[in-house]
Amino acid sequence: MLQAIAVNPVLKEKLEQYRKRVESGIDQLLPAADTRPAKLHAAMRYSMEAGGKRIRPALLFAACDLFGSEADPTAAAVAIECLHTYTLIHDDLPSIDDSDLRRGRPSCHAQFDEATAVLAGDALLTYAFQLLARAYQKRPELATRLIGELADASGSERLIGGQQEDIDNEGKPLDADTLRYIHENKTAALLTAALKMGLFFSQPTDAQIELIQAAGYHLGLAFQIVDDILDATSTPDTMGKPVGNDAAAGKSTYVALHGIEGAHAEAKRHTEAAITALESLGGENTMLIELVQEMETRIH
Repeated sequence: MLQAIAVNPVLKEKLEQYRKRVESGIDQLLPAADTRPAKLHAAMRYSMEAGGKRIRPALLFAACDLFGSEADPTAAAVAIECLHTYTLIHDDLPSIDDSDLRRGRPSCHAQFDEATAVLAGDALLTYAFQLLARAYQKRPELATRLIGELADASGSERLIGGQQEDIDNEGKPLDADTLRYIHENKTAALLTAALKMGLFFSQPTDAQIELIQAAGYHLGLAFQIVDDILDATSTPDTMGKPVGNDAAAGKSTYVALHGIEGAHAEAKRHTEAAITALESLGGENTMLIELVQEMETRIH
């Protein structure tokens, strides 16, 4: 089982700064809860304000900090959190994972109703792109790159495609290639997008984009493998959501394919590959490397 670690206090402080930054952005940039129709906007805010690790915004901020930027990445961080939250709302629906708990409290459909949860997810998906277009309209090249990257990562051939393959392969014999396809799209695509979107603020070279894309790919797979381990070994109180669902649903996981020890080894291998890419990338990369290391040893 994964053990708790002593997070570097500098990293912990920086992550807290990132968390406050994105949550302030969420409060300022989302429609007010009483905006008509109030039930829909209340549901959107309910899920967006539920807390969580804010990993994708943190990665975006950290990638932006590698080489610095004159533009403010906060709206981009809120946008990617909107998109991520929409996927959580829809994942929890009775027709998919049928989960009544998310981030330690009732999931959106349990708090409101299923129809409202579907629409709240739809609205957050749409709002992610609306926000990027509005916030960076005076920087059209940056806006285009941000919108394009988030759209590519979250479309039918990446994130949504990975989700479809995940559903279609429940209860079927495990296949390493299919498992990799599911997780490099369902999970790694959006983590990679977070890193690339942050880097776009510094007008990177093609070589820099390739390196951060490689880092995101390996980080994403490591992150999903650790998630699989936690689902098999942790508790609902620690995770803030039900555990054991993967095994119960016959889902394809790294634990099912490789066992706990084999999954740990795979997580370590991908983490080291992500760190190697970030070291080659250079810039102010210490914090980002430490974040990648911490994500491998997280307990929730």
